[in-house]
Amino acid sequence: MKVFYSPRYEFTLPGHIWPTAKYRLIAQRLESRDRRAGGLISSFAEASWEDLALVHGAEYLAKLRTSTLTPDDIATLELPWVPALADGFRLMVGGTIAAAAAALQDGMAAHLGGGLHHAFANHGEGFCPLNDVAVAIRVAGRRAAIVDLDVHHGNGTAMIFERDDTVFTFSMHQQHNYPFFKPRGDLDIGLENGAGDDRYLSLLAGALPRVLDSRPELIVYLAGADPYEHDRLGGLRLTKAGLAERDRLVIAAARGADIPLVTVLAGGYAADVADTVEIHTATIEAMEGADPRPRYLPA
Repeated sequence: MKVFYSPRYEFTLPGHIWPTAKYRLIAQRLESRDRRAGGLISSFAEASWEDLALVHGAEYLAKLRTSTLTPDDIATLELPWVPALADGFRLMVGGTIAAAAAALQDGMAAHLGGGLHHAFANHGEGFCPLNDVAVAIRVAGRRAAIVDLDVHHGNGTAMIFERDDTVFTFSMHQQHNYPFFKPRGDLDIGLENGAGDDRYLSLLAGALPRVLDSRPELIVYLAGADPYEHDRLGGLRLTKAGLAERDRLVIAAARGADIPLVTVLAGGYAADVADTVEIHTATIEAMEGADPRPRYLPA
């Protein structure tokens, strides 16, 4: 299975809660193990401005291109913005584009990055200046389904595809958490604080057939590590075992329906970054496994 990664993802964000070192640490952990042929792929291009324009508005892209974001724009992004970040995020979008193309060719691929689901067409929000998932889907030009299992609702993605019946948006998230404005997607499950493994997995198992019913030619899986019980920005209180079973359910659904699957990492802000790294690494290893059968069956 092809796995895409760039060391340029380790952005310098002084004092920020986003542990961008996680990308390097995940890559190192994967490379230290006996992995299948293919390895990590770092030779991919930044998303072109033309590809970005398939999703994002010209005025907003011009601000990114000319480093003229306003103070309000930057405040909404919640990032210590510097001009060099624009090309770094363009590269991250390029990684998701490349991984989606590989999944369509090979059946499955992953990107150690991406999941920037808070970016809207005309502005960025919540650490997300560009929506890599939306751009990759538009570049691929296929019917798609988004399985967004980050702890936070995929507001930007839902809005971008609001009137696009070729893209099914599914978000299962913590209801009383960021973002305040949660545009309606095709299937939204807002969970109560402290939902825990059993409730989460039961609802997910029930939702996945609806995703498959949308007849996607590609599934994009946002495998956020932030539903974890010790995440600083999440409160769903899933265990590592619960998150591993979540991954198995999604992978088995895609494989069982013979639908290409591309996974992006999305969020993860555990108090100990090693926990976030372990969760994300387990997701990639589950994808690489020969037969990751889900053990959970809803009552």
